Amino acid sequence: MKKIRYSPDVDAMLIEICDPLRGLRQRPIAFAEDEGQMILHYSSSGELVLIEILDVKQFISLESLSDEIPTR
Repeated sequence: MKKIRYSPDVDAMLIEICDPLRGLRQRPIAFAEDEGQMILHYSSSGELVLIEILDVKQFISLESLSDEIPTR
């Protein structure tokens, strides 16, 4: 995993799944699938690039989020 971020304005955790040497710019998101509390983002080749977890506060305490995960 390259990076985990929390976006407080939409209460979502973003988890980048890609090679740190390549990054998202070289594997742009082509499409996404809604899987309930998660949105899975894929490249044009079908490779999972980003996981977006919605309503994170339901699963993780606010203290954990602010201490461990950078916000954007």
